[in-house]
Amino acid sequence: MTTTKDEIKNVLRRAYQIEVDGYTFYSMVAEKATKPAVQEIFDKLANDEVQHKRYLKEIMGSYEERGVEAFDVARRDPQLKAFTATIFSEDFRKQAEGSDFEIGVLSVGMTLESKAIKYFSGAAKQATEADVRDFYQFLADWEKQHFDSLQQLYNGIKESFWSDSGFSPF
Repeated sequence: MTTTKDEIKNVLRRAYQIEVDGYTFYSMVAEKATKPAVQEIFDKLANDEVQHKRYLKEIMGSYEERGVEAFDVARRDPQLKAFTATIFSEDFRKQAEGSDFEIGVLSVGMTLESKAIKYFSGAAKQATEADVRDFYQFLADWEKQHFDSLQQLYNGIKESFWSDSGFSPF
């Protein structure tokens, strides 16, 4: 059985909605943040989501014209690892450590990204065409890069958060 056109469109729509949700969350966090390093990382994540939306729109339009062949495209590989290495600076740690807001938004961001990873990985397992399956896995990998970046930032400040909150390490 092949993946139906409606199933593919639904995954693409959901992918777009995931990017809209991410943009909305990350841009609200950047706006609310009072610390420059925190604003910077969430502005970057919001901008990434805008680029992801644009890319998905291109794929959606191409799919309408070309069908499954639309997924046989060069994949854009965001350079989030380099970004995370530059943003997770001593300034970020100092600005974010011990703060409920920062630890909370990093945790929520990881939750959003992990749900997206699970969704796309599941869609990839269900897809029958290799190009479609590979594209869905690419989307999961894309979200994993965001997740990994957020997790690295979270791990960098969680000990000070728990210590400042009065919890000793277990």
